[in-house]
Amino acid sequence: MPPLRLPRIAVALGFESADKLLEHARREVEQGETFLEFRLDYLPEPRQGVALIRRFLDENPECIILATCRRRQNHGRFNGSHEEQLRILEAAVKAGAQAVDVEIESAEVNPSALAGFRDRAQLFISYHHFESTPALEPVLRRLTRIPADLYKIVTTARKPSDNYRVLALAREHPRVPLVVLAMGQTGFPSRVLGPAFGSRYTYAAPSAAEGTAAGQVSARQLRNLFRIEKLSRKTKIYGVIGDPIGHSISPAVHNRAFHQRRLDAVYLPFHVPAGQLRDFMKLAENLGVTGFSVTIPHKQKILRYLDWVDPVARRIGAVNTVWRRGLRWRGTNTDMDGVRVPLERRIRLAGASVLLVGNGGAARGAAFTLAEAGARVSIVGRNPDRVRALARACGAEPLVREQLEQRYFDVLIHATPLGMYPKVEECFFADRIPAEIVFDMVYNPPETTLLRRAREQGKQVICGLEMFNEQAARQFEIWTGQPAPRAAMERAAREALEKR
Repeated sequence: MPPLRLPRIAVALGFESADKLLEHARREVEQGETFLEFRLDYLPEPRQGVALIRRFLDENPECIILATCRRRQNHGRFNGSHEEQLRILEAAVKAGAQAVDVEIESAEVNPSALAGFRDRAQLFISYHHFESTPALEPVLRRLTRIPADLYKIVTTARKPSDNYRVLALAREHPRVPLVVLAMGQTGFPSRVLGPAFGSRYTYAAPSAAEGTAAGQVSARQLRNLFRIEKLSRKTKIYGVIGDPIGHSISPAVHNRAFHQRRLDAVYLPFHVPAGQLRDFMKLAENLGVTGFSVTIPHKQKILRYLDWVDPVARRIGAVNTVWRRGLRWRGTNTDMDGVRVPLERRIRLAGASVLLVGNGGAARGAAFTLAEAGARVSIVGRNPDRVRALARACGAEPLVREQLEQRYFDVLIHATPLGMYPKVEECFFADRIPAEIVFDMVYNPPETTLLRRAREQGKQVICGLEMFNEQAARQFEIWTGQPAPRAAMERAAREALEKR
């Protein structure tokens, strides 16, 4: 059979009901998807899926169906024998499936039995490793011993550099028809970048249901947010590093900005747990990452990996923006703009009294920014020792909570995670809020309990989204040298929060 012209995305459909499988398949077609994987092993009776294939292709002859019936021994759900598995896949081909996926463990039992598939459909041989990413060249040699039309290698990313290892395999073997990706949150970048590196396609979850593997997102996200159809080896790669990272709205905001300015660039979430920052920097070097945002818990530790740091960011001891110039990594802290600019729209900071709540990285950045602007800063927090240390570092006044009952300030800046989604009811102040202007750095939800109470007390409020948008716009300008499309970025931020 001649090779299929495969789209860049296969939507994996695994449902325990034949009706649900058909419903979601139709929904994906309505959204423009034409390449669907039917996971027959999810059905109580896999042969039900064979009838569905025929019915679905009668309705949608333009679609390509990949039939899979993975055995339970290989992390599927089918309990039958190898022979029964192949008979089901043969029936799927007779019903019109243009491709079948056979895991290597089944293929090796009786490779001669697979030859007949290739006369009528494409044969994909797949390898999965659900614990880690092993040495890949031996895996590829094992797979290619069996003649097939495509070889799929799916591993699990345990560290950021595993992404590059699977992507490099496709790049280094351009003549071998490969699909490569790493599962899990840490492996997500490989799902987006795979086709740009030579993987024939990637997998997506259905738009209104969970996927069949960890880390899958919907085809709509891959197309509309990450613009996967337009990515190539020339595309500049940006991203955000942190742990956790799934909550970040930065990909929505920066990818919208790139699209608005018609830049060939993509912005990805990189899950980088504490202790894996060095490994991420190795990935960034190998992938050719152009720049990235830094969030918890890496804003301070990232400094040791940079060749140049903005002097104010060095004094703060925290960086949230990194970019590469030549072979050198450079860093700055645009959180300073995120704090200063919204306040200067409302008050003259020089001489203003400001109460800062918090003693972590975000509070540290705000404290130094306010001190640089000439404000009189007082600091309170849940850890008195850290409050005193921060106050000494930036020339501020340390306070304990009880002292606030007799004090009042021009501005209050809240720089702790209290009130952040999902614990939205938390608030540092139970009743009276001792300031005229209340600025909450938390942006999810846009109106926190603190801001709601401040409004009720007649205060002027600044939501964290204003800070987020300001620092993100400054990042964009540093990375690209172009004016940030602020209105588009602000809309993207609000839309992203509304979907949560």
